Amino acid sequence: MKTRGYRPPRRSTRGDATRRKIMKAVHDLLAEGAFHEATVEEVADRAGVSRATVYLHFRSRLDMIDAICDAFADNEALQRAKGAIEEPDLTKAAEAAIENSVRFWASEDAVFAELYGVVAVDPAAQAFVERQRADRRRHMERLANRLHAGKRLQRRALAQLMLLTSYETYRELRAEGLNQRDIIAALQESAGLLLRP
Repeated sequence: MKTRGYRPPRRSTRGDATRRKIMKAVHDLLAEGAFHEATVEEVADRAGVSRATVYLHFRSRLDMIDAICDAFADNEALQRAKGAIEEPDLTKAAEAAIENSVRFWASEDAVFAELYGVVAVDPAAQAFVERQRADRRRHMERLANRLHAGKRLQRRALAQLMLLTSYETYRELRAEGLNQRDIIAALQESAGLLLRP
């Protein structure tokens, strides 16, 4: 008798739609600056589901933030920033990584402002920021190693790239009144000074 191979159960399309509604509610609350004070009941109300349904999809607030973080992985600007690291021309690689990092921060600025703003008091936000920094560090490390091997930057390359691509730098320049295009230009100019042989 033939044995059948294991097939994982198919996820319900309705279950996926419900999860997306909950994630949209979390995203909207974050963008409004209200997630950290919101209850699970408020998330459920926003999503048009019951509290039990929220817990069926997410065990905790940390799980909700992790789901938002996972969704950011599909952000086109973030994908381009990561892909830029493989650009053969090192100057273009650094410029594209910086430009697309700024575009990524700008695309979800209200959400990032909320998460970064409460990192000291909310474990969910802290976990998100640490995870995001670790991911960015991995990619900037690859670019720093390429720049160092090409004798384009000193050993401090990674720290400098982390500074140029950080959300904090983006927010500081926004606070000074620079628009997205001006921020990109200022950061690329700074990178250009670092990249001079």
